[in-house]
This record gives sequence, structure tokens and C-alpha cells, in this order.
Amino acid sequence: MAGGKQSPRQKMVNLMYLVFICMLALNMSKEVLAAFGLMNEKLETSNTKTTQNNLAFLSGLETKAGENEEKFGPLLADAKKIKALSVEYFDYLENLKKEMLVGVEDPKDYQVMDKTDYLDQKFFQGDNLGQEGKEFMKRITDYRSQVTAVLPESMQEVRDAVKARFETGDANGKVENRDGIKVDWLAYHYEGFPLIASLTKLTALQADIKSTEEDALKAMLQGQLTSEVSMTNYTTLLEQEKSAFYAGEKFAGNIVLGRKDATTKPNEVNLTLDGRKLSEGTDYVIEDGRVRLTVSAGSAGDHKIAGNLVFMQDGERTEVPVSSTFATITKPNAAVISADKMNVVYRGVSNPITISIPGIPDNNVSASAPGLSKQSGSKYAMNPGKGRTVSITASGKLPDGQMIKTSSEFRIKDIPRPSGSVRGESGSAKMGKNNLEISTIGALLEDFDFDLNLAVSGFKFKVPGQPTVDVNGNKLDARAKSALKRASRGDAIQIFDIEAYITNNKSYKLKKVSPVVVEITN
Repeated sequence: MAGGKQSPRQKMVNLMYLVFICMLALNMSKEVLAAFGLMNEKLETSNTKTTQNNLAFLSGLETKAGENEEKFGPLLADAKKIKALSVEYFDYLENLKKEMLVGVEDPKDYQVMDKTDYLDQKFFQGDNLGQEGKEFMKRITDYRSQVTAVLPESMQEVRDAVKARFETGDANGKVENRDGIKVDWLAYHYEGFPLIASLTKLTALQADIKSTEEDALKAMLQGQLTSEVSMTNYTTLLEQEKSAFYAGEKFAGNIVLGRKDATTKPNEVNLTLDGRKLSEGTDYVIEDGRVRLTVSAGSAGDHKIAGNLVFMQDGERTEVPVSSTFATITKPNAAVISADKMNVVYRGVSNPITISIPGIPDNNVSASAPGLSKQSGSKYAMNPGKGRTVSITASGKLPDGQMIKTSSEFRIKDIPRPSGSVRGESGSAKMGKNNLEISTIGALLEDFDFDLNLAVSGFKFKVPGQPTVDVNGNKLDARAKSALKRASRGDAIQIFDIEAYITNNKSYKLKKVSPVVVEITN
């Protein structure tokens, strides 16, 4: 059409062809935009339906957990974790979609959603990702990794599906375009696309979130049901001569096959624990052919369960004897950590001591030493007397009758020298005469492990140029206040020979209290 000399009529025809071609291209573009919009509507509808199904699944799992916490409780906890992660990520995408549609008068008019400006400006900053773009990538990778971490290894198929749905390219977040050039995953999927296309992609991501929830819930329920179906009515039991063995001792026991069947229930249960009759519902329950004991382990020591189970067979009474023992030991609640050569007790205070022997109940352990008294369980109190050291001896009896005896030596120290204080400040302080006049003179044990209540019964008060005043009590008397009035700014008031005592142990003589100096500021 462009060759040779053309008549005005031919030029007009050519122009009409060009206009016609442009109109076809324009119509096709609008049809594509409309197609994206329709696809987005279908995904939205599907997401709503999947949400309802997932809620039903979760409700069913909650019901099962209420009926059997042991089997379904952990599954429900994992399901709720995935639900919380999914809601958070879904809402983030939903808010992003709402932001994209700000300014669009009719959200159903997809043919006007052909602009690329919004996400191009929000996600990208030149050739690099902007702050919002980095946040978008972080959200998708966090969801992928966190959900995968919750799913157990037995659900590998679901974990692989999650990784595939929320894949973001290689380790550097890159993918190859049609020309074989590596570009950012986010740019490849969202840069330069019409608004409705990006909106549909976000809805598709939401659909992947709902599918992940659905797959996880189905796999959890299916896995548990499969596990239940595969169980048999038999299990292995370990019979042993005693409940505990020691290092180096030969283990004696038998592995036997035990049958558990919900239809095999004893007609009578006659059991006692240490001679006390056990009651059904309070001390035991019958389930799956087993008598499950629910009694407390009791105090530390050996305990015996005795009695019989009665079964009626062909009208005859058959008794199955029961005779078992178990040992209860004090439950450890902390590690034992000790500093070598730091075994110290202080004279004048009640030193808390813990004494126990691993594997022996506290009621079978005894300890002795001058000044040692038992409080409760493994707790003792040591009030050392004269001397420089004290030795504590602990002994215990093993279940097999063997005796264990151990001694440990502690150094005895006096309470360290207290420091005088004025208004809670020791060593030196600065204050006005009025403040010092009403202040309380005290004594402190700084960096001491025991919280002792010290009181002051008297002290000496010295103002430069004035006679020393002996004061009774812990506050300035009239003579001390009179001397204080003659002090000048900058004078150093000395408070010394402070007489202090422990309020609950006045017989103990503390070391000489350090003086305190107060500089007058007015």
C-alpha cells in the first residue's frame, strides 16, 4: 500500500485500513482486560467457598480435640498456627488490593484498569526494589518458611506444594525471562502489567493461601484416621523385677505381648495402693481394655499396687492377680551448679542448704552437722557456731538396702563489715543542713548475699570546730542539731562509731561499722 504514487482515494483507503487495525487492537486489549476481571471474580468466589470449607474442617478438628485431646490436641494447635499465619498474609494482600482500587469508580469496569503506575511506583525504585517491594517479598518468603516449619515431615507432599505455590525464583530471587536473562522475580511478575492483571495475580496468591490451609487440614485429619485404622489390639509390655536400676547393675526384665481390646473389660477391679482401696473414676478408669491409674505418685519412697482383676468366663469367676511396685523420687527442678572451694556459711545468719542424693527419696536421706536442722524435704538450715569450718554428712539408703554416706566441708565466715549510711547513701554524701537534720542514720551490708535487717542504736556526730556529740538512736538529737547549725557550707560532717545490730539476732556482734561523711551544701 505504501509503494508507488497513490491517488487521493487510495490514500484514504489506506488510512481507513490503519484506523480499522488500531480499532481491532484496542478492542482486543479491552477484551483481555475484561477476561482478567472475570478470572478475578471467579477466584474471589472460589476463595470464599474454600474459606467456608476450611472453617468447617477446623471446626471438626476442634470437636475431635474436645473429645480426645491426646490424639487431636497437637493437630489442632498446628492447624491454628497455620490458620493465624494464613489470615495475616491474606489480610495483607487484601489491603494491598484495596489500595490498588482507590480512585477506580466502578470496580467492575475492568476495561479501564489498564494502567501500570501503581505497583510500578510502589514496588520499584529505579532498577531496584523499593521498600514496599522488599516487604512484599519478605511476606511471601516468611509465609512459605513458617508454614513449612509447622507441617511435620510426614506431610512432605503438602510441604512440597507450599514451596511450589510460593516459589520466588533462585536463592537470589531471580528468574529467567523469555530472552534467557535473569531478572528479579517481583519485576518479572508485576512490573509493567495492567492493574487488573496484577490484581488477579494477588487474588491467585490468596487462592494459594486457602489451598494451603485446605491441604494441611485434610492431611492432618487423614493422617490421624489412617494411623487409627492401622493400629492393632496388641502391644509390647516390659516386665521388670524392680522399677529402677543403677549403673553397672545387670538389667533383669522380659518383653511380653499384651492384648488391649475395648471389649475385654474386667467385671471387677479390686486394687489397693499401699493398702488404700482405689475407687473407679477417682483413682482409675477403664478404657480400651486397660485399667488406667490416675492416682497421685504420692510422697517420695516406694509404693505397692496390689489386688486382682475379676473376669467372668463361661459363668465362672476368674481372678487375675496384680502385684507391682514403683518408686517416687523428688522431681528435680534445677541443675546443681557449684563453685569449687566456695563452700561457705556465715555465722550469725540462717544459711539455707539443699541436701539430696540422686535416685533416693528425700524421706530416705538424712544429714547431720553442728547447727544443722531440717526444714522440709531436702531443705535444711545451717546456723554455724564457733570454729573456722563445719562438716555436713549426708547418708541415704538405696532400694536394694545399700547405704551411701557422703561428707562435705564448709568454711565459716563472719558477716562482713557494715557501711554507715545517711538517707540510704554510704561512704560520702552531699546535702543541706535541713535534710541532714531529719535524716536517718543507718548501716548497710553492701554486696552481701543475705538480706539482713540492721538497726542503729547510737553513733558519734562531729562538726568541724565543735565538740564530738554522742547520740543515742538513729536520728540527730538536740545537741547534734545545735552543733549542725554552726556548720558552714563545704564543711565535712563526720558520723562514726556507729553502733549497729541485727534486729532478729541481737546477740551477734557485728564488725565495726564504717563511718560516713556528709558535705554541707548550704
